[in-house]
Amino acid sequence: MLCQQCGQRPASFHLTKVVNGEKSEAHLCEVCAQQQGGYVQGLGPAFSIHQLLAGLLNYPTQFTGLPDAGSPGTIVCRDCGLTYEDFAHTGRLGCGRCYEEFQPMLEPLMRRIHGAVQHTGKTPARTGKQVAAKREIVQLRADLQDAISREDFERAARLRDRIRALEQKDAGNGG
Repeated sequence: MLCQQCGQRPASFHLTKVVNGEKSEAHLCEVCAQQQGGYVQGLGPAFSIHQLLAGLLNYPTQFTGLPDAGSPGTIVCRDCGLTYEDFAHTGRLGCGRCYEEFQPMLEPLMRRIHGAVQHTGKTPARTGKQVAAKREIVQLRADLQDAISREDFERAARLRDRIRALEQKDAGNGG
């Protein structure tokens, strides 16, 4: 894709701006993006997503009350030897085990970036209602098992009826 401003160089900056609910997008080359100033102010050519992540890690957090955690800088991955301080500096984890080792610090970061710590993905628009209904059925079944285990049979009956209604509706839609 070519730069939308000069039309000569490849677009390497894809900027999205939301003002009063109005979304606008711009696809610019590095030169034109720097000329825009406000978009990439201070993000020289060496800027990377890892630097952004490392910057997010430096926000004030409280790690008190973590079992045997000590300070975040003293936590070390048992597999690769990466310290949390190194992760905060580079923005890169060393191995899959790092997710477990640094979990107390990563959860607030993931909540801040994504709004949740569990990936839910995106749903295609044309099948979104069917997928949402199936997810609701799965959740209702878990709630039903919980209600049964707590011997809340009235709630269990309501949940059972809701599940049946959703399943019949899904069967009627060819799902």
